[in-house]
Amino acid sequence: MRGLRQKVAIVTGAARGIGAATAQRLADEGVKVLLTDVLSAEGEAMAQLILDRGGEAAYAYLDVSDEANWERVVRSAVERFGAIHILVNNAGIGTLPDVEQETLDGFNRTIAINQVGVWLGMKYTIPQMRASGGGSIINISSIFGTVGGFGGSIAYHAAKGAVRLMTKNAAVRYAKENIRVNSVHPGFIDTPMISQVKDSSDPAMQQMMSTILGMTPMGRLGKPEEIAAMVAFLASDDAAFCTGAEFYVDGGWTAI
Repeated sequence: MRGLRQKVAIVTGAARGIGAATAQRLADEGVKVLLTDVLSAEGEAMAQLILDRGGEAAYAYLDVSDEANWERVVRSAVERFGAIHILVNNAGIGTLPDVEQETLDGFNRTIAINQVGVWLGMKYTIPQMRASGGGSIINISSIFGTVGGFGGSIAYHAAKGAVRLMTKNAAVRYAKENIRVNSVHPGFIDTPMISQVKDSSDPAMQQMMSTILGMTPMGRLGKPEEIAAMVAFLASDDAAFCTGAEFYVDGGWTAI
């Protein structure tokens, strides 16, 4: 991808799944990557793997819902790598409860991580991008940020829908400052988040997995690397005229 070598990126939720694949793909493209997560052992191991493959990477603990954490991590990235050009707001948690089943504590926790964390990430990295002459923010939303899904996961849908619109709002605000903001909407991806369904022996979960595959025109789960490829494109100069847009990597789910 054009224009990625020697850029600096922060990737949240980078210990495993989509975040880990994204950190690895960006490093392969020559980006210096600060991997962040609350899973420190796995995050440090992923950063070491990138280093062993010849990339530039480091790990930092980050609870994305904590403002002081964001201040510390952004300061650390600039001190270590000299700038910030790319932010991938990927950290998130999945939920299943519907409107009546969800609790206030559960709803607030999901919003804090999946929505507030994205806002805080933008808030604290944008000044550094401005100082660097521009940048690219990629917010990981979901197909469930756009459609109603199965009628469950009310908090998850609320947060991911907010990520979609926060992306457009920020894109308009910073377009003339050469800071691009786009959202990526994965379908069902083979990551630990879906393992509670995929690997369950519960007949209800097995039926849900069958339904998921049946409703995906391609008939399979996506791969984390397929999301990472889209993120790398949006971070690169190849996407120089893309901002405020939503990109679906869902095997055709939203085409139905």
